[in-house]
Amino acid sequence: MRPVPEPPGPGQESVWDYPRPPRVEPVDVRVGINLGGERIVDTRDVVRVLETSHPPVYYLPVAAFAEGALRPASGSSFCEFKGAARYFSVHGGGRTAERAAWTYPSPSPGFEVLRDRVAVYAGPMDACTVDGERVTPQPGSFYGGWVTSNLAGPFKGVPGSMGW
Repeated sequence: MRPVPEPPGPGQESVWDYPRPPRVEPVDVRVGINLGGERIVDTRDVVRVLETSHPPVYYLPVAAFAEGALRPASGSSFCEFKGAARYFSVHGGGRTAERAAWTYPSPSPGFEVLRDRVAVYAGPMDACTVDGERVTPQPGSFYGGWVTSNLAGPFKGVPGSMGW
């Protein structure tokens, strides 16, 4: 059963207005990621993926990560839209977050801009920020969206959302 979308407030976007299949778009924001007390990413070269009921997933250039912050990890997954994903463990300040980031080495047509970009799960990081605002991880352990105050939900990943 589809949930009732929350009405967006002033300056908010409803994740229920996002398309399916997803849309990829560059955004003019500054993204930062801290792990182990170190800043491992600080970039304005940002692309986000928008999909119905999901908060945006932010993709950052591999080159924006501190040297040694990304190390290949085992496993893979498949997205019907973006293609086959590979995983990274994320390292910073003596801490390691296993399989906490992913990339699409050969993205499907329409998603080529994601090549050489990485998305990071916010939960295992010390902090992820968008224009200085600390994000909240998308609910659930599978999805990698970042929730900010400019979004209206509800968001896929909450209990009972499997069929959305």
